[in-house]
Amino acid sequence: MSLFLPHRSGQDGPRLSNRRASIVTVLDIGSTKVACLIARLKPRPPEEVMPGRSHSIEVVGYGYQRARGIKSGVVIDLDAAEHAVRLAVDAAERMAGVTVESLILTQTCGRLGSETFTAKVDLDSESVSDHDIRKVLAAGSTHSVRQGRSVVHALPIGYTLDGQRGIRDPRGMVGRRLGVDVHVVTSDEAPQRNLGLTVNRCHLDVEAMVATPYASGLSTLVDDEAELGAAVVDIGGGTSSIAVYGDGRLLHVDAVAIGGHHVTLDIANGLSIRLDDAERLKTLHGTCLSVSSDDHDMLTIHPVGEEDGGAPLQIPRAALNRIIRPRAEEILELVRDRLVASGCSSRVGRRIVLTGGGSQLTGLLDVARSVFGRSVRLGRPLGIAGLPQAAKGPSFSAVVGLLIFPQVAVLDTSGSERPSAFAMTGTDGYFSRVGRWLRDSF
Repeated sequence: MSLFLPHRSGQDGPRLSNRRASIVTVLDIGSTKVACLIARLKPRPPEEVMPGRSHSIEVVGYGYQRARGIKSGVVIDLDAAEHAVRLAVDAAERMAGVTVESLILTQTCGRLGSETFTAKVDLDSESVSDHDIRKVLAAGSTHSVRQGRSVVHALPIGYTLDGQRGIRDPRGMVGRRLGVDVHVVTSDEAPQRNLGLTVNRCHLDVEAMVATPYASGLSTLVDDEAELGAAVVDIGGGTSSIAVYGDGRLLHVDAVAIGGHHVTLDIANGLSIRLDDAERLKTLHGTCLSVSSDDHDMLTIHPVGEEDGGAPLQIPRAALNRIIRPRAEEILELVRDRLVASGCSSRVGRRIVLTGGGSQLTGLLDVARSVFGRSVRLGRPLGIAGLPQAAKGPSFSAVVGLLIFPQVAVLDTSGSERPSAFAMTGTDGYFSRVGRWLRDSF
């Protein structure tokens, strides 16, 4: 159930201990829910170690709250968002019997995007050494992103040696000039800072921030999919995010500010009912597919503003479905267009994995197969013990992926010399704190 193939960055990066268990806390702040998991990571016996899964994961604490003060992944009310985070973390702490001081956080806000930088250096000797790899990665990290953007991840996607591309680990090879292509995931600074500030106001430190589609891919993709090429589409409440994988690497990320909650809004507006009633109708009766019986299958609704005791209305199920399908198609078509515009559509091959809470809409997989023209499956968290039943569905793929992140964090070459995304939130810098936390904890 691993994602990445064996890879050595050549850095003296943080690595998980193979001797002792560790406690990890993760938090997913979405547009519709705030979820916190506390898990124990135990080293696997050497004969059971899988690439990217060196530790077994057992969830020991769980907290879940309805999101407040968040719209399309962006904090719009600090006090409300802070309250929701406090409640979710407190519930997880009580269940696990631990006190949380720091955590790993998902990020969907800030218009996630990808940039690729290339760097080359002359070798100090005939063969490639660890020093040469560190030097070329450092050269790659000197590239600056656009003003107002900050780095979320910096991942090497391939090396070159004397112009020969496609090298995964050049260590020990003979050549004269070493190059590297670095995939840099960026976001707008202000939304990222406000997300970190929300957590800091709860007296918690953000030790790492992970792009939501990256985390979802870690928990839902299997090795063959990541190697052959696949796209993970995480349909959340207010945002749909995309991650493209190939050759066992994260190649591209993107996001659109539309998700499952927009379907709920359409139902509420179209039928003139309360949002809670619209969500219930969507969950219990909504579908993207139409059958002949929908015209005769009647649903009971209560128009908004009607006084208690007012006569309810009867509508055919077909009326509900005619509202849902156009919005579902719009979401999927926007994702498809973003994939085509990225130039990565060919790398996806025939594999699309839908995950996130919005992916559970009945009939959405069939619509997705028609829109993408590819095979589509539903992605659920894989290989995690102790998950409560409510957290085993696609809506928890991202937060579960955060528990896997420490095992692959060594691949992230983002350095502490980059400007900190959290310089204004009272922390001493995101990238420096990531390294220190991983060293101290694992």
